[in-house]
Amino acid sequence: MTDPPLLSEYDVSARSTDVFGRVLCSVRDHHFVIDGPIQNGCPGEEVTPVEAFLSAVAACGVELIHAIARREQIPLVTVGVRIHGVLDRARQARADVRTLNSVELQFTFTGVDGPQAALLVDRFKGL
Repeated sequence: MTDPPLLSEYDVSARSTDVFGRVLCSVRDHHFVIDGPIQNGCPGEEVTPVEAFLSAVAACGVELIHAIARREQIPLVTVGVRIHGVLDRARQARADVRTLNSVELQFTFTGVDGPQAALLVDRFKGL
């Protein structure tokens, strides 16, 4: 297996639609809708920006764990990631930026034992 390139570049675009708070996103030839949350007066019917962000982090975890298991020849069958994020507007580190106050990832594995699972998580954290 060859090493991945040191530099990766990504192009993503987003634009407003005729519906207030609804955004059309494009990645390569793929298009999807993201809605602002209802507390901002937006539809809140589709995935929200924070949910899309957390989904991307979870997907990254699954993909990287798979790649690490293959590289380390660990007999992983499946991996799942649950992610929980908290954004407390009353407790922000800075007044000029909104950030998540905490994010917790929970991994589940099949096909590996406890030490192998711990190794996979440790390798993931080290990336």
